Amino acid sequence: MSEERMENQGSEEKIISAEIVVSKVLRIGVLVSGFVILLGLILYLAAGDSGYPADMYPTTLIGILQGTGSLKPAAVILFGLFLLILTPVLRVGITILVFVKAKDYLYVGITSLVFIILIISLLLGKAG
Repeated sequence: MSEERMENQGSEEKIISAEIVVSKVLRIGVLVSGFVILLGLILYLAAGDSGYPADMYPTTLIGILQGTGSLKPAAVILFGLFLLILTPVLRVGITILVFVKAKDYLYVGITSLVFIILIISLLLGKAG
């Protein structure tokens, strides 16, 4: 087998390995967030209310975390939704690490730019 063909086979194995890691991260993220949302729904059904007066709900991350710590159903559901939103962002972050490990610096740069854009859009979405 030629040296070039062996290098191509090695890089294909790295790509497959990276796809498996990313796939597992996405699956785990969706399952964990789904479990947290389900827990919030069960708490809501058991308590009969959201844990907050009238139409008030936590609107900040700190409020959501405090409410989740107190097991307020609405906050637990919102925390699950927050985890669901973070799942693809985490995927991009892990993809950066995979590309660094593969020494594919072009894709490290591109993926880092995408990651920065995601973070900025999350921050601007909060401010706007």
